[in-house]
Amino acid sequence: MSTPAHEPPKSVLEPSDDSLPEFTPMAWRVSEIRAAIPPHLFVRDTWKGILYLARDVTMAAIAWRLALFIDPLYAAGSTFGEAGTRLNECVRWGTWMIYWWFQGLIFTGIWVIGHECGHGAFSSNKVVCDSVGYVVHTLLWTPYFSWKISHHRHHRNHASMERDEVYVPKTRSDLCIPDEHQEHPIDYEEYFGDTPIYTLYMLIRQQVVAFPAYLLYNVSGQKSYPKWTNHFDPDSILFSPSQRDAVIVSNMGILSMVLIVYLASMTWGFVAVAKYYGIPWLLVSHWFIMITYLHHTDPELPHYRDAQWNFQRGASATVDRDFLGWMGRFFLHDVAHFHVIHHFFPKLPFYHAPEATAYLQAFIGIHYHRSSKPVFKALWDNYNDCQFVDNEGATVISALFSSSFYQRHIR
Repeated sequence: MSTPAHEPPKSVLEPSDDSLPEFTPMAWRVSEIRAAIPPHLFVRDTWKGILYLARDVTMAAIAWRLALFIDPLYAAGSTFGEAGTRLNECVRWGTWMIYWWFQGLIFTGIWVIGHECGHGAFSSNKVVCDSVGYVVHTLLWTPYFSWKISHHRHHRNHASMERDEVYVPKTRSDLCIPDEHQEHPIDYEEYFGDTPIYTLYMLIRQQVVAFPAYLLYNVSGQKSYPKWTNHFDPDSILFSPSQRDAVIVSNMGILSMVLIVYLASMTWGFVAVAKYYGIPWLLVSHWFIMITYLHHTDPELPHYRDAQWNFQRGASATVDRDFLGWMGRFFLHDVAHFHVIHHFFPKLPFYHAPEATAYLQAFIGIHYHRSSKPVFKALWDNYNDCQFVDNEGATVISALFSSSFYQRHIR
Protein backbone atom coordinates (compact mmCIF):
# COMPACT_ATOMS: atom_id res chain seq x y z
CA MET A 1 0.00 0.00 0.00
CA SER A 2 1.38 3.40 -0.88
CA THR A 3 2.14 5.84 1.90
CA PRO A 4 -0.51 8.58 2.14
CA ALA A 5 0.44 12.24 2.01
CA HIS A 6 1.30 13.94 5.30
CA GLU A 7 -1.63 16.33 4.92
CA PRO A 8 -4.81 14.24 5.08
CA PRO A 9 -7.63 14.95 2.68
CA LYS A 10 -10.33 17.24 4.04
CA SER A 11 -13.76 15.92 4.77
CA VAL A 12 -16.55 18.45 4.72
CA LEU A 13 -18.30 19.23 7.99
CA GLU A 14 -20.60 21.84 6.49
CA PRO A 15 -22.71 19.97 3.90
CA SER A 16 -26.35 20.56 3.18
CA ASP A 17 -28.82 18.29 4.94
CA ASP A 18 -29.59 16.48 1.68
CA SER A 19 -25.99 15.34 1.29
CA LEU A 20 -25.57 13.98 4.82
CA PRO A 21 -25.23 10.20 5.08
CA GLU A 22 -27.02 8.24 7.74
CA PHE A 23 -24.74 7.88 10.73
CA THR A 24 -23.57 4.44 11.84
CA PRO A 25 -21.08 4.17 14.74
CA MET A 26 -17.76 2.59 13.81
CA ALA A 27 -17.24 -1.11 14.44
CA TRP A 28 -13.42 -1.47 14.46
CA ARG A 29 -11.45 -2.38 17.55
CA VAL A 30 -8.69 -0.06 18.79
CA SER A 31 -6.07 -2.71 17.98
CA GLU A 32 -7.21 -2.78 14.35
CA ILE A 33 -6.95 1.00 14.08
CA ARG A 34 -3.52 1.06 15.72
CA ALA A 35 -2.27 -1.63 13.34
CA ALA A 36 -3.05 0.70 10.42
CA ILE A 37 -0.45 3.22 11.67
CA PRO A 38 3.29 2.46 11.27
CA PRO A 39 4.93 1.64 14.64
CA HIS A 40 7.73 4.20 14.25
CA LEU A 41 5.17 7.02 14.56
CA PHE A 42 4.52 6.04 18.18
CA VAL A 43 8.20 6.46 19.16
CA ARG A 44 8.82 9.33 21.60
CA ASP A 45 12.07 11.26 21.23
CA THR A 46 12.93 13.02 24.51
CA TRP A 47 15.57 15.27 23.01
CA LYS A 48 13.28 16.31 20.19
CA GLY A 49 10.68 17.32 22.74
CA ILE A 50 13.27 19.26 24.72
CA LEU A 51 14.37 21.11 21.58
CA TYR A 52 10.78 22.16 20.87
CA LEU A 53 10.42 23.39 24.46
CA ALA A 54 13.75 25.24 24.25
CA ARG A 55 12.61 26.86 21.01
CA ASP A 56 9.40 28.07 22.63
CA VAL A 57 11.13 29.39 25.75
CA THR A 58 13.69 31.20 23.60
CA MET A 59 10.94 32.82 21.53
CA ALA A 60 9.14 33.90 24.71
CA ALA A 61 12.36 35.44 26.06
CA ILE A 62 13.02 37.29 22.80
CA ALA A 63 9.45 38.61 22.65
CA TRP A 64 9.69 39.80 26.27
CA ARG A 65 13.05 41.46 25.61
CA LEU A 66 11.68 43.31 22.60
CA ALA A 67 8.60 44.36 24.57
CA LEU A 68 10.86 46.14 27.08
CA PHE A 69 11.55 48.72 24.38
CA ILE A 70 7.90 49.52 23.58
CA ASP A 71 7.12 52.11 26.26
CA PRO A 72 10.55 53.84 26.18
CA LEU A 73 10.35 54.05 22.38
CA TYR A 74 7.09 55.99 22.47
CA ALA A 75 7.60 57.79 25.80
CA ALA A 76 8.96 60.95 24.22
CA GLY A 77 5.61 61.62 22.59
CA SER A 78 5.39 63.55 19.33
CA THR A 79 6.75 66.87 18.10
CA PHE A 80 3.69 67.30 15.86
CA GLY A 81 1.23 68.55 18.44
CA GLU A 82 -1.84 66.90 19.96
CA ALA A 83 -2.75 64.94 16.81
CA GLY A 84 0.77 63.54 16.66
CA THR A 85 0.61 62.54 20.33
CA ARG A 86 -2.65 60.67 19.79
CA LEU A 87 -1.17 58.86 16.79
CA ASN A 88 1.88 58.05 18.88
CA GLU A 89 -0.34 56.48 21.56
CA CYS A 90 -2.29 54.48 18.98
CA VAL A 91 0.93 53.09 17.55
CA ARG A 92 2.24 52.30 21.04
CA TRP A 93 -0.84 50.30 22.02
CA GLY A 94 -0.91 48.70 18.59
CA THR A 95 2.64 47.49 19.23
CA TRP A 96 1.57 46.10 22.60
CA MET A 97 -1.26 44.22 20.89
CA ILE A 98 1.24 42.63 18.50
CA TYR A 99 3.31 41.55 21.49
CA TRP A 100 0.27 40.13 23.29
CA TRP A 101 -0.87 38.23 20.21
CA PHE A 102 2.45 36.50 19.59
CA GLN A 103 3.43 36.04 23.22
CA GLY A 104 -0.01 34.53 23.86
CA LEU A 105 0.57 32.04 21.04
CA ILE A 106 4.07 31.25 22.31
CA PHE A 107 2.81 30.72 25.86
CA THR A 108 0.06 28.48 24.50
CA GLY A 109 2.66 26.40 22.67
CA ILE A 110 4.54 26.02 25.95
CA TRP A 111 1.30 24.96 27.62
CA VAL A 112 0.83 22.35 24.86
CA ILE A 113 4.25 20.91 25.74
CA GLY A 114 2.99 20.51 29.32
CA HIS A 115 -0.10 18.81 27.95
CA GLU A 116 2.14 16.41 26.01
CA CYS A 117 3.95 15.66 29.27
CA GLY A 118 0.68 14.89 31.01
CA HIS A 119 -0.06 12.22 28.43
CA GLY A 120 3.44 10.76 28.49
CA ALA A 121 3.95 11.82 24.86
CA PHE A 122 6.91 14.10 25.61
CA SER A 123 9.22 11.28 26.67
CA SER A 124 9.13 7.58 27.46
CA ASN A 125 10.61 8.56 30.85
CA LYS A 126 7.78 9.31 33.28
CA VAL A 127 9.99 11.36 35.60
CA VAL A 128 11.04 13.61 32.71
CA CYS A 129 7.41 14.05 31.64
CA ASP A 130 6.13 14.90 35.11
CA SER A 131 9.07 17.19 35.95
CA VAL A 132 8.79 19.23 32.76
CA GLY A 133 4.99 19.19 32.80
CA TYR A 134 4.77 20.29 36.42
CA VAL A 135 7.05 23.30 35.89
CA VAL A 136 5.51 24.35 32.58
CA HIS A 137 1.88 24.05 33.65
CA THR A 138 2.48 25.64 37.04
CA LEU A 139 4.05 28.68 35.36
CA LEU A 140 0.83 29.00 33.34
CA TRP A 141 -1.55 28.55 36.30
CA THR A 142 -2.58 24.97 35.60
CA PRO A 143 -2.51 22.46 38.50
CA TYR A 144 -0.51 19.84 36.61
CA PHE A 145 -1.28 16.58 38.40
CA SER A 146 -4.88 17.50 39.23
CA TRP A 147 -5.70 18.45 35.67
CA LYS A 148 -3.73 15.50 34.30
CA ILE A 149 -5.91 13.10 36.31
CA SER A 150 -9.24 14.53 35.15
CA HIS A 151 -7.96 14.99 31.60
CA HIS A 152 -6.99 11.33 31.40
CA ARG A 153 -10.51 10.44 32.47
CA HIS A 154 -11.86 12.71 29.73
CA HIS A 155 -9.79 10.81 27.16
CA ARG A 156 -10.91 7.45 28.47
CA ASN A 157 -14.58 8.48 28.37
CA HIS A 158 -14.86 11.11 25.65
CA ALA A 159 -18.35 11.60 24.18
CA SER A 160 -19.91 9.47 26.92
CA MET A 161 -22.92 11.28 28.35
CA GLU A 162 -22.51 9.49 31.69
CA ARG A 163 -18.73 9.57 32.24
CA ASP A 164 -17.01 12.29 30.21
CA GLU A 165 -15.31 14.99 32.27
CA VAL A 166 -15.75 18.12 30.14
CA TYR A 167 -17.94 19.59 27.39
CA VAL A 168 -20.79 17.36 28.48
CA PRO A 169 -23.78 18.78 26.57
CA LYS A 170 -26.97 19.87 28.28
CA THR A 171 -30.13 17.89 27.67
CA ARG A 172 -33.60 19.13 26.84
CA SER A 173 -34.66 18.63 30.44
CA ASP A 174 -31.68 20.66 31.68
CA LEU A 175 -33.04 23.62 29.70
CA CYS A 176 -36.72 22.81 30.37
CA ILE A 177 -37.39 22.22 26.67
CA PRO A 178 -40.15 19.74 25.82
CA ASP A 179 -39.64 16.81 23.47
CA GLU A 180 -40.34 17.18 19.77
CA HIS A 181 -43.92 16.53 18.62
CA GLN A 182 -45.01 16.94 15.03
CA GLU A 183 -48.42 18.16 16.17
CA HIS A 184 -46.89 20.92 18.32
CA PRO A 185 -43.64 22.19 16.75
CA ILE A 186 -41.29 23.97 19.13
CA ASP A 187 -40.40 27.61 18.59
CA TYR A 188 -36.66 27.41 19.34
CA GLU A 189 -36.34 31.14 18.84
CA GLU A 190 -38.34 31.55 22.02
CA TYR A 191 -35.71 29.56 23.95
CA PHE A 192 -32.51 30.69 22.23
CA GLY A 193 -33.39 34.00 20.58
CA ASP A 194 -30.83 36.12 22.43
CA THR A 195 -29.65 39.33 20.83
CA PRO A 196 -26.31 39.08 19.01
CA ILE A 197 -24.75 41.48 21.52
CA TYR A 198 -25.76 39.31 24.48
CA THR A 199 -24.60 36.17 22.67
CA LEU A 200 -21.27 37.84 21.95
CA TYR A 201 -20.93 38.81 25.61
CA MET A 202 -21.62 35.23 26.72
CA LEU A 203 -19.17 33.87 24.17
CA ILE A 204 -16.42 36.26 25.27
CA ARG A 205 -17.09 35.34 28.90
CA GLN A 206 -16.70 31.68 27.99
CA GLN A 207 -13.44 32.31 26.18
CA VAL A 208 -11.91 34.33 29.01
CA VAL A 209 -12.98 32.50 32.18
CA ALA A 210 -14.12 29.01 31.14
CA PHE A 211 -10.88 27.22 32.01
CA PRO A 212 -10.50 28.77 35.49
CA ALA A 213 -14.23 28.17 36.02
CA TYR A 214 -13.83 24.51 35.08
CA LEU A 215 -10.92 24.10 37.49
CA LEU A 216 -12.68 25.94 40.30
CA TYR A 217 -16.35 25.02 39.81
CA ASN A 218 -16.51 22.12 37.31
CA VAL A 219 -18.28 24.37 34.77
CA SER A 220 -19.16 22.31 31.64
CA GLY A 221 -18.05 19.18 33.50
CA GLN A 222 -19.97 16.04 34.46
CA LYS A 223 -23.34 17.11 35.86
CA SER A 224 -23.61 14.10 38.18
CA TYR A 225 -20.78 15.42 40.38
CA PRO A 226 -21.50 17.27 43.63
CA LYS A 227 -22.03 21.01 43.46
CA TRP A 228 -18.62 22.13 44.79
CA THR A 229 -16.50 19.76 42.72
CA ASN A 230 -13.14 21.35 41.82
CA HIS A 231 -9.52 20.54 40.97
CA PHE A 232 -8.01 21.92 44.19
CA ASP A 233 -9.79 19.81 46.81
CA PRO A 234 -7.67 16.68 47.48
CA ASP A 235 -10.84 14.89 48.63
CA SER A 236 -12.82 15.81 45.51
CA ILE A 237 -14.78 13.13 43.69
CA LEU A 238 -12.40 13.76 40.79
CA PHE A 239 -9.59 11.98 42.64
CA SER A 240 -9.01 8.65 44.31
CA PRO A 241 -7.44 8.53 47.81
CA SER A 242 -4.13 7.41 46.27
CA GLN A 243 -4.04 10.62 44.17
CA ARG A 244 -4.47 12.94 47.13
CA ASP A 245 -0.77 13.76 47.53
CA ALA A 246 -0.44 14.60 43.82
CA VAL A 247 -3.28 17.11 44.15
CA ILE A 248 -1.55 18.73 47.13
CA VAL A 249 1.70 19.01 45.16
CA SER A 250 -0.22 20.70 42.34
CA ASN A 251 -1.76 23.13 44.83
CA MET A 252 1.66 23.96 46.23
CA GLY A 253 2.79 24.88 42.73
CA ILE A 254 -0.17 27.23 42.25
CA LEU A 255 0.44 28.81 45.67
CA SER A 256 4.06 29.39 44.68
CA MET A 257 2.83 31.22 41.57
CA VAL A 258 0.65 33.44 43.76
CA LEU A 259 3.78 34.37 45.75
CA ILE A 260 5.89 34.90 42.63
CA VAL A 261 3.31 37.20 41.01
CA TYR A 262 2.85 39.09 44.28
CA LEU A 263 6.61 39.67 44.66
CA ALA A 264 6.93 40.64 40.99
CA SER A 265 4.08 43.13 41.36
CA MET A 266 5.73 44.64 44.44
CA THR A 267 9.03 44.93 42.56
CA TRP A 268 7.97 46.09 39.07
CA GLY A 269 4.35 47.11 39.61
CA PHE A 270 1.10 45.30 38.90
CA VAL A 271 0.59 47.05 35.56
CA ALA A 272 3.97 45.88 34.28
CA VAL A 273 3.30 42.28 35.37
CA ALA A 274 -0.11 42.41 33.68
CA LYS A 275 1.32 43.81 30.44
CA TYR A 276 4.27 41.44 30.11
CA TYR A 277 2.75 38.28 31.60
CA GLY A 278 -0.90 38.62 32.62
CA ILE A 279 -2.48 39.46 29.28
CA PRO A 280 -0.51 36.78 27.37
CA TRP A 281 -1.68 34.29 30.02
CA LEU A 282 -5.31 35.35 29.47
CA LEU A 283 -4.78 34.63 25.79
CA VAL A 284 -3.46 31.17 26.69
CA SER A 285 -6.75 30.54 28.50
CA HIS A 286 -8.67 31.84 25.48
CA TRP A 287 -6.79 29.82 22.87
CA PHE A 288 -6.95 26.67 24.96
CA ILE A 289 -10.71 26.97 25.48
CA MET A 290 -11.39 27.90 21.86
CA ILE A 291 -9.30 25.01 20.53
CA THR A 292 -10.78 22.37 22.82
CA TYR A 293 -14.35 23.66 22.44
CA LEU A 294 -14.09 23.43 18.65
CA HIS A 295 -12.44 20.01 18.88
CA HIS A 296 -15.40 18.58 20.76
CA THR A 297 -18.36 20.67 19.62
CA ASP A 298 -19.96 20.56 16.19
CA PRO A 299 -23.46 19.76 14.86
CA GLU A 300 -22.02 16.66 13.18
CA LEU A 301 -20.35 15.10 16.24
CA PRO A 302 -22.28 12.45 18.18
CA HIS A 303 -22.44 11.81 21.89
CA TYR A 304 -23.20 8.33 23.17
CA ARG A 305 -24.99 6.81 26.09
CA ASP A 306 -23.84 3.55 27.61
CA ALA A 307 -25.63 1.32 25.13
CA GLN A 308 -23.58 2.60 22.19
CA TRP A 309 -20.41 4.13 23.66
CA ASN A 310 -16.95 2.64 23.40
CA PHE A 311 -13.49 4.21 23.42
CA GLN A 312 -12.92 4.31 19.67
CA ARG A 313 -16.35 5.76 18.94
CA GLY A 314 -15.70 8.48 21.49
CA ALA A 315 -12.26 9.17 20.05
CA SER A 316 -13.68 9.65 16.56
CA ALA A 317 -16.27 12.12 17.89
CA THR A 318 -13.73 14.93 17.57
CA VAL A 319 -12.79 17.18 14.68
CA ASP A 320 -9.50 18.49 13.26
CA ARG A 321 -9.55 22.15 12.28
CA ASP A 322 -7.36 24.49 10.26
CA PHE A 323 -6.60 26.82 13.16
CA LEU A 324 -4.89 30.16 12.40
CA GLY A 325 -3.04 28.75 9.40
CA TRP A 326 0.76 28.64 9.69
CA MET A 327 0.67 30.32 13.10
CA GLY A 328 -1.49 27.55 14.51
CA ARG A 329 0.80 24.89 13.13
CA PHE A 330 4.08 26.55 14.14
CA PHE A 331 3.29 28.09 17.53
CA LEU A 332 0.67 25.57 18.73
CA HIS A 333 2.47 22.39 17.67
CA ASP A 334 -0.39 21.18 15.46
CA VAL A 335 -2.58 20.71 18.53
CA ALA A 336 -5.66 22.00 16.70
CA HIS A 337 -4.89 20.72 13.22
CA PHE A 338 -4.45 17.09 14.30
CA HIS A 339 -6.52 16.34 17.39
CA VAL A 340 -8.47 13.26 16.28
CA ILE A 341 -5.34 11.09 16.24
CA HIS A 342 -4.49 12.43 19.70
CA HIS A 343 -7.79 11.11 21.07
CA PHE A 344 -7.14 7.69 19.63
CA PHE A 345 -3.50 7.53 20.79
CA PRO A 346 -2.67 10.19 23.41
CA LYS A 347 0.96 9.04 23.77
CA LEU A 348 1.71 9.59 20.08
CA PRO A 349 4.04 12.66 19.88
CA PHE A 350 2.62 15.78 18.25
CA TYR A 351 5.42 15.93 15.66
CA HIS A 352 4.23 12.59 14.24
CA ALA A 353 0.55 13.60 14.23
CA PRO A 354 0.33 14.86 10.60
CA GLU A 355 1.64 11.61 9.12
CA ALA A 356 -0.27 9.40 11.56
CA THR A 357 -3.49 11.30 10.79
CA ALA A 358 -3.13 10.47 7.10
CA TYR A 359 -3.06 6.76 7.93
CA LEU A 360 -5.94 7.13 10.39
CA GLN A 361 -8.12 8.96 7.88
CA ALA A 362 -7.38 6.38 5.21
CA PHE A 363 -8.46 3.59 7.56
CA ILE A 364 -11.59 4.99 9.28
CA GLY A 365 -12.84 6.97 6.25
CA ILE A 366 -16.09 8.84 6.88
CA HIS A 367 -15.62 8.51 10.64
CA TYR A 368 -12.71 10.96 10.42
CA HIS A 369 -13.83 14.59 10.75
CA ARG A 370 -12.00 17.65 9.49
CA SER A 371 -13.28 21.18 8.99
CA SER A 372 -11.81 24.00 6.96
CA LYS A 373 -14.44 26.50 8.14
CA PRO A 374 -12.76 29.68 9.49
CA VAL A 375 -12.39 29.02 13.19
CA PHE A 376 -13.94 32.24 14.47
CA LYS A 377 -16.99 31.63 12.27
CA ALA A 378 -17.09 28.03 13.53
CA LEU A 379 -16.91 29.32 17.11
CA TRP A 380 -19.86 31.66 16.58
CA ASP A 381 -21.92 29.11 14.66
CA ASN A 382 -21.33 26.24 17.08
CA TYR A 383 -21.92 28.39 20.15
CA ASN A 384 -25.32 29.33 18.72
CA ASP A 385 -26.24 25.96 17.21
CA CYS A 386 -24.96 23.35 19.68
CA GLN A 387 -27.27 23.91 22.60
CA PHE A 388 -28.56 20.54 23.82
CA VAL A 389 -29.07 16.86 23.13
CA ASP A 390 -32.20 14.78 23.53
CA ASN A 391 -33.10 13.28 26.89
CA GLU A 392 -33.06 9.75 25.52
CA GLY A 393 -31.35 7.82 22.76
CA ALA A 394 -28.16 5.79 22.64
CA THR A 395 -26.63 8.15 20.06
CA VAL A 396 -27.41 11.87 20.19
CA ILE A 397 -26.24 14.97 18.35
CA SER A 398 -25.40 18.15 20.24
CA ALA A 399 -27.29 20.69 18.16
CA LEU A 400 -30.11 23.18 18.40
CA PHE A 401 -32.31 21.01 16.19
CA SER A 402 -30.95 17.71 17.44
CA SER A 403 -34.20 15.79 17.19
CA SER A 404 -34.80 16.55 13.53
CA PHE A 405 -31.17 15.73 12.74
CA TYR A 406 -31.42 12.51 14.74
CA GLN A 407 -34.54 11.38 12.91
CA ARG A 408 -32.96 12.01 9.49
CA HIS A 409 -29.44 10.71 9.93
CA ILE A 410 -28.96 8.33 12.88
CA ARG A 411 -29.88 4.69 13.11
